[in-house]
Amino acid sequence: MHKNVVSKVCMFGSLLHSTRIRPRVRVEAIQSGGGQERGIRSGTVPTPLVVGLGEACEIASREMEYDHKWMEFLSKRLMDQIFASLPKVIRNGDPVHSYPGCINLSFAYVEGESLLMALKDVALSSGSACTSASLEPSYVLRAIGNDEDLAHSSIRFGIGRFTTIEEIDYIAEKCIKHVTRLREMSPLWEMVQEGIDIKSIQWSQH
Repeated sequence: MHKNVVSKVCMFGSLLHSTRIRPRVRVEAIQSGGGQERGIRSGTVPTPLVVGLGEACEIASREMEYDHKWMEFLSKRLMDQIFASLPKVIRNGDPVHSYPGCINLSFAYVEGESLLMALKDVALSSGSACTSASLEPSYVLRAIGNDEDLAHSSIRFGIGRFTTIEEIDYIAEKCIKHVTRLREMSPLWEMVQEGIDIKSIQWSQH
């Protein structure tokens, strides 16, 4: 029985090796030139880039834990300031099992694009990275339960290893200032302050 298993494993390995050398599906080369990599991708491996990638991986493995804790500290600082000053702000995504360097917040009754224009001196994005080039609300946010209006009011904050405390405090202060200003201009926000349930309103069609 053992010999049969070994024999079958060897045959399977030979088949895989043969398939890899002579694949049934022929892949067309994406660039012309020499015959390296069995004609699929010509060109010599760039030694400086390979060495650079190795060095980057070594630095990442050495400093990743510190960077993660730093981003956790900064993201908490940003959210603490915003949540302490602004009502009706929702954090999208799992509060625990998430990457601290990416925070997505929805500011109810504020148009995300309007907030972005007010914060044009800061690199931010509305919605998710998947829909950053579109004005459509993020399908990711809608998939996790946000309605279209709330998805339209979302802003994505990116935090990295080089982000400073001063930058976090700056964006928190400006975000609070402009969300407050935009809400004061919104008739919907005024209705909410008066206790009117927006979802219960039957809007007339013209």
